[in-house]
Amino acid sequence: MPTNFYYVYSLKDPRSNPAKPFYIGKGTGSRAFDHLVKPDSTRKYSRIKEIQESGFTPLVDVLVDDLTETQALKIESELIAAFGTEETGGILTNAVVPSGLGGKQRDGIVVPQGSVERAQLGLELLKTSILELAAANPDGILNSDAASLLGLRSDYRGKQKDYLSYSVIGLLMREGKLARVEGVRPRHVAKA
Repeated sequence: MPTNFYYVYSLKDPRSNPAKPFYIGKGTGSRAFDHLVKPDSTRKYSRIKEIQESGFTPLVDVLVDDLTETQALKIESELIAAFGTEETGGILTNAVVPSGLGGKQRDGIVVPQGSVERAQLGLELLKTSILELAAANPDGILNSDAASLLGLRSDYRGKQKDYLSYSVIGLLMREGKLARVEGVRPRHVAKA
């Protein structure tokens, strides 16, 4: 099976000339075009909707193809770093901020190339899953609900812990996407 089926793409805003990129991604198949038809709660989709409501269609530009996943991750992270995200003063709506290209050492620990980016992508998927679970349950969810129903409970040294789901719920609360409702058993509800 060939491994060079990844590509790197940009979504561009056609309302300026030249069209300016507002999102950089990597993918396979129809990934680049899926953003235009699958609503979500990201800044990227807010921009897509804004462009569409003004009578335009975002441009999808495949920048380079025939890549391995590692090559695609490297190019994607380099482009995101070069353009910068809105959170860092740049122009991209990307939520995942690359922290480098990997292969670096910090306190004697080697960080393999692409590891940070894959971890951040995984984190975004975890956040989306927990947020969807909370949204589907208007009375809110317990941390233990997220841990057990989404298979996030660990079994470290024979003891079950819910630290991963606590961490992700904490990030969602900090981002203003979940709110804690106090009670005998505090619950977490999705914010509209």
